Amino acid sequence: MQIQNATVLITGANRGIGLAFAREALARGARRVYAASRQLGAVTLPGVTPLPLDVTDPEQVARAVREAGDVTLLINNAGVAETGGFLADTTLESTRRQLEVNFFGMLRMSQAFAPVLAAHGGGALLNVLSIASWINRPLLGTYGATKSAAWALTNGLRHELRAQGTQVTALHMGFVDTALTHGIDAPKSTPEAIVARAFDGLEAGADEVLADALTQQVKASLSSATPAYLAAA
Repeated sequence: MQIQNATVLITGANRGIGLAFAREALARGARRVYAASRQLGAVTLPGVTPLPLDVTDPEQVARAVREAGDVTLLINNAGVAETGGFLADTTLESTRRQLEVNFFGMLRMSQAFAPVLAAHGGGALLNVLSIASWINRPLLGTYGATKSAAWALTNGLRHELRAQGTQVTALHMGFVDTALTHGIDAPKSTPEAIVARAFDGLEAGADEVLADALTQQVKASLSSATPAYLAAA
């Protein structure tokens, strides 16, 4: 999948990784970039087409299909994160809120735009996941569960969409310097570095992009005697 001359739709494109995706898509020669956000007026990047969209709202998703029926690359970037593990009193409510965006929103968008991608020769789907797809700690326990679910969804979509020629790529990374990780004291990549690696991998036909060294180490550990998800914190 080449970005040049592609028509790209990015969810959660008003800031952070989503905004970096929009900028890089323009820089790589995309024909059109739909920058979607649930916050009206939040998308101000010159050269993009703003698209009001809450991925948890079926009516808004259906409207997005009508307004962006020329999409050849869908980037499921919209996501939310809440801190906390599994034993707090508020865990069920927190997990449901995150699942609505991180899993069901991704599923809803993929279902809605799969026929659009098929109509334009297959295109591609890029799902923004996380190192938390494989490793879980109390700081982001419930968030990690939603990203594990989104990873399973992505792997399933890859098989289901293969027949229509749609490339499905998963993007995994550790902490990125965005508003989502504000206040977390840990090494962080820049959104620009993550997006550049994501698009390089997509254009190379990769099924998964491991966008930083820590993510590569954690993925490699899954086949070791003591995988990272079993290691003590």
